[in-house]
Amino acid sequence: MNRICNSVLAFAACSIVACANQPKNQEPSEPAPSIAPAAVKTYGGFAGPERVLYDADRDRYLVSNVNGDAAALDGNGFISVLAPDGDVSELKWIEGGHNGAELNAPKGLAIANGTLYVADIDTVRLFDVETGAPSGTIPVAGSTYLNGLSTNEDGQVYLSDSGPPRGTFDAVGTEAIYVLEGNEAKLLANGNLGRPTSVAATDDGVIVAAFGDNVVYRIDGGGSKRQLTQTPLGGIAGIVRLGGWLYLSSWQGSAIYRGRLGGDFEVALSDQSAPTDIGYDSQRARLLVPHFTDDRVDVYQTE
Repeated sequence: MNRICNSVLAFAACSIVACANQPKNQEPSEPAPSIAPAAVKTYGGFAGPERVLYDADRDRYLVSNVNGDAAALDGNGFISVLAPDGDVSELKWIEGGHNGAELNAPKGLAIANGTLYVADIDTVRLFDVETGAPSGTIPVAGSTYLNGLSTNEDGQVYLSDSGPPRGTFDAVGTEAIYVLEGNEAKLLANGNLGRPTSVAATDDGVIVAAFGDNVVYRIDGGGSKRQLTQTPLGGIAGIVRLGGWLYLSSWQGSAIYRGRLGGDFEVALSDQSAPTDIGYDSQRARLLVPHFTDDRVDVYQTE
């Protein structure tokens, strides 16, 4: 438990899977996919797994591992590769201190234009998505807890800063939403954002999960908060977007919620200990759930 002390535990990281966009204020016409209650597969052996990202082009799962204090510049973070119908292909595919890589406490992951983006405390680190070789960094001045990453269909990358991890629900400090342009992080919104963790890029701004409040909302292109929607409990740590439906992981609720912006959310999957930044395997229609304190990743079939 030492690596998750001082309520850093509370900060599940996040990046998000974004799918086809739903027009604003329009109720989804498609039925909400259900989730089978039993995991079809479980992977183990991780060290504080924060984010699971499905890399569709290479048909693999990538997992960020904090491996220690989630706010410490300790240089020991790593990223794992999993085979969807196999095992852990490479536990430490990218590892801090090896092959020129620097990783401290990696959290959000996203892929755009052949590059793997990794949120790492106060810097976004870039790697070649094929080889894992380091390819650059984007320092974010004044940031303290970079967390979620997401890309839209045009390759636009969004980033969240959850603010200093001083407590579970104190929304203070550097919390912000950024847009990455070249090697620069440009501020989109800051202030009272409820400790944003996960972000889901859309064609109408970005959907934001607030770990410090029981809400999810949209930030439009002008940086304004829209469609503020309550969730049953807080500690929202991850988002998967399927058409007009959202699936949210909740630390407080130990659950996966299902619902939509402007509507109601309900429990879709219960008994989920410390669920962090969930992902979605679009080829197999599977929900990917990392469990931060249990060092495992569970895979659930959606129907």
